[in-house]
Amino acid sequence: MADDSIAVVDLDRCQPDRCNYECMKDCPPNRTGKECITERGEDAEEGDPDQIHISEEICLGESCGICVNSCPFDAIEIINLPSELDDDPVHRYGDNAFSLYGLPTPQPGSVTGILGPNGIGKSTAVHALAGEMVPNLGDHAADGDWERVLDRFRGTGLQNYLESLKDGDVTVARKPQYVDQIPNQFDGNTRELLERTDERGALDDLVDRLNIRPVMDQDIDSISGGELQRVAIAACLARDADFYFLDEITPYLDIGQRMIVARLIRELADDDAADRSMLVVEHDLAILDLLADTLHVAYGEPGAYGVITDPKSVRKGINEYLKGYLDNENMRIRPSAITFEEHAPRVASRSETLIEYPDLRKSYGDGEFELHVEGGEINRSEVLGVVGPNGIGKSTLAELFTGDLEPDEGELDFALDISYKPQYIDIDRHMRVDAFLSSITDEFGSSYWNTEIAQPLQLERVMEQNLADLSGGERQRVAIAACLSDDADLYLLDEPSAHLDVEQRVRATTAIRRYAENHDATVMVIDHDIYMIDLLADRLMVFDGEPAERGRAAPPQDMRDGMNEFLADLEITFRRDERTGRPRINKPGSQLDSQQKRDGEYYYSG
Repeated sequence: MADDSIAVVDLDRCQPDRCNYECMKDCPPNRTGKECITERGEDAEEGDPDQIHISEEICLGESCGICVNSCPFDAIEIINLPSELDDDPVHRYGDNAFSLYGLPTPQPGSVTGILGPNGIGKSTAVHALAGEMVPNLGDHAADGDWERVLDRFRGTGLQNYLESLKDGDVTVARKPQYVDQIPNQFDGNTRELLERTDERGALDDLVDRLNIRPVMDQDIDSISGGELQRVAIAACLARDADFYFLDEITPYLDIGQRMIVARLIRELADDDAADRSMLVVEHDLAILDLLADTLHVAYGEPGAYGVITDPKSVRKGINEYLKGYLDNENMRIRPSAITFEEHAPRVASRSETLIEYPDLRKSYGDGEFELHVEGGEINRSEVLGVVGPNGIGKSTLAELFTGDLEPDEGELDFALDISYKPQYIDIDRHMRVDAFLSSITDEFGSSYWNTEIAQPLQLERVMEQNLADLSGGERQRVAIAACLSDDADLYLLDEPSAHLDVEQRVRATTAIRRYAENHDATVMVIDHDIYMIDLLADRLMVFDGEPAERGRAAPPQDMRDGMNEFLADLEITFRRDERTGRPRINKPGSQLDSQQKRDGEYYYSG
């Protein structure tokens, strides 16, 4: 194989007991007597002895690809690496395993962002920068050597940081990606967890600003996803560290809460006396744009290899990522650009009403949360966005519509078939993904279903996995597919963006939008991701009130009026990037922010 090619075997998918080693039989070098594809053997560091190993020295490379096509479980990838990758990997996990090229460069007093898909090596980079592993520079058979690593990065922006790390002079605080795993790792209440982390004496301020005092005495396993996210952020920021790593700060948080978190991170970075380095991995482009000082773009083939670019300006990095072409690297990372339209491009008539509902009231009891819904109508063949703070009643409205809750006042007498994707996806079924989806629709596996649902949601590689074994992002994509696969009058999706990276969000948005257009379907989407709402929605339903106490749902209205109402309450203004049209948050107090507030145009000016 050429020096710029690698062979990757997904050991979770390699099932030789079910395929009879088709890859070995069809491999051209094997057929000439060479040992290109072999069994791993008893001495294998990872995997079962009967799983396969591919010799990268003998393999003919991507120009052959016969083994890739022979494998019935898509367990093999033969990849030609970009010609620009002159150096060996920073780290490789083993034979035929994931390789990472490049590392981000944390800067004292600065927030460094990383933007890229899931499974591309961002966490590997953080493990290295946190000193939790010594990069092996591609030699997976040897232990990592700090002196070799320092030689590799001598003369770069990383040199000083890595020298301090080697000498043990760097302390690290980390917020994990999947906060829903915290209850599995900690048995106690919120107060007990947070008091362990209060190294700066800042815990009380963090608790108040993140509004988590009401749950301080609750058991960790009893609080919501949004509360868990804020607790995890507080636990990280309360530590006294040199290097803070925050992996996905926005899932389950509303836009107001996201802004508060961004301000807290910025305040820590701007403390001149501390020289703290902040590294943030985030898929909410608006928040990343507002928060970061510099940006690294991560690209490659998820699960196979990842490349982390040199630092770029935040605007340039995001725009290049959306364009799908990295200028300095001369690298195309996506076949087409992601574009943003000022108005949704759909032209279907919305004159026909699908649902007309009266004023509604739902209370959970004396002194408990109460929701008031102002009567309105939902049009046939429209996508209706639903926005508002957490704890304001959006999911309650969804459950009223589905019939899972009964209103205390008002009556919902429409007889509709509703396909519902809930906010929190709790999968306890022990069955394969393909069996689950085929039980929902007879169109499963058809060319149309594959084109419209499976391919945009990238389900091909998870079809044979068990539902219970899926990651958060995989569960989300399967749940969206299940919702869209049902035959319904109304499709109701609650937070479909959670745990999805930027690319996956765009794909999910495309799938939802295309399904609505091709089926003249009516869709309601509840989400905190302004980008997703901007791309999807024809009209908007806005919630306001006092979270956890009372909520009000206004009737559906056009996008501009709805977003102005929603953002004015949060005192946040948006503008559009003049090059890409993407929504960008104005820096609070900036000239443009002040001007738009005076004009009452919170959702883009002009």
